[in-house]
Amino acid sequence: MATGDPREGTLFGSPEPPRARTLALRMRPESLDEYVGQQHLLAPGKLLRRAIETDRLFSMILYGPPGVGKTSLGHVIAAATRSHLVMLNAVEAGVRDLRRAVGEARHRDARTIVFVDEVHRFNKAQQDVLLAPLEDDVVTMIGATVENPFFYLNRAVLSRVQVFELEPLADEEIRHILERSLGNVGRGLGEYRVHLESPALDYLVANALGDARKALAALELAVLSTPPDRSGAIRIDEGVAAECLKKRVARYDRDGDTHYDVASALIKSVRASQPDAALHWTARMIAGGEDPRFIARRLVISASEDVGLADPRALGIAVAASRAVEMLGMPEARFALAEAVVYLATAPKSRTCAEAIDAASSDVEDGRAEDVPLHLRDRSYEGARALRHGEGYRMPRSEGDGRAQDYGIEVGAYYSPGPNGYEREVRERAARWDAASDDAGTDDGS
Repeated sequence: MATGDPREGTLFGSPEPPRARTLALRMRPESLDEYVGQQHLLAPGKLLRRAIETDRLFSMILYGPPGVGKTSLGHVIAAATRSHLVMLNAVEAGVRDLRRAVGEARHRDARTIVFVDEVHRFNKAQQDVLLAPLEDDVVTMIGATVENPFFYLNRAVLSRVQVFELEPLADEEIRHILERSLGNVGRGLGEYRVHLESPALDYLVANALGDARKALAALELAVLSTPPDRSGAIRIDEGVAAECLKKRVARYDRDGDTHYDVASALIKSVRASQPDAALHWTARMIAGGEDPRFIARRLVISASEDVGLADPRALGIAVAASRAVEMLGMPEARFALAEAVVYLATAPKSRTCAEAIDAASSDVEDGRAEDVPLHLRDRSYEGARALRHGEGYRMPRSEGDGRAQDYGIEVGAYYSPGPNGYEREVRERAARWDAASDDAGTDDGS
């Protein structure tokens, strides 16, 4: 694909001074037009692009997974607005570094952008140092983080910045970045005669999982570590690509937003009757070291909230799985969790009970608290009869008997049986009750 001596710059030819910068750094975009991805933020007309093009910058937090272009975007913004860029890493930088950067910015004619990588690692004192310069617009701060800033940054900082969430790059975007690096002579791998087989390219794209840095690192390693063949071409097949690209372990943080995102994905998969997806998210949580009791609790909630009376056995199975977790521990408890996950996902669904208790709770919270009707009041204590408690109450004698009696709330005010599973029987039963006349007599029971 490229021209020139295929041995130049490789491990097998005449020595060339090693490049100090990785391929990912060399191929970092130099303008908005070169930047790949994040079109939900940078497409023409979008807020961030308008702010860059009109040089109306504001402080911001770029939040997203590794290798999606957070740091690159910071460099592009600085170049496009002709700003002085100060790079800090929250792992190494302290209050002194922040104050120095702000102090120097006060005496600089050009705008100063302070780019803080891993900004979520700043403690409260360090975050407080940012407030004054953010307030008086001394610097424009761009923070980058892989963690949800709403979990890690204090409200005062968040109120002074705009948060943008960056997404993993799409496969076609990763493919474009790789192909562009192979053809770029000045900054990429264009000086090598690389033949990247289609299956190898497909492998790199699929297994980079939206991480451009990881894909470029694997491609560079493949090119530099593969000797040319007799024709002088460096041929990279799928096997070489697989050797050079370590599969990334799925990110899971028990204490961060991924914890809640994956748990949400599990419950939504169960709700949508997708057992395979539900099993995948369960496996993600288990592999990430999640407390299995947390998973079991989520399943018990789902059984009562999402499955409900469409299948009354679901709650029992979820509770049994929760007990099995306590009895067995991991790894054996994963079988009980899997059984519950599949059962709930494949069960008929009904949220009528959940919606009914929500509606009833809403009425109570809104102040609806009428007195208990006289005939429903307790008459078990001395003097209750004199107060006429229980007078007129009719003891139900058969199925549906007494349904027409006043129980303080109109029939159907909150709960209406759904059409799925067991609730279909409940609906039919209620219809029979409503059609039958209630001729039950009165009773003096308490």
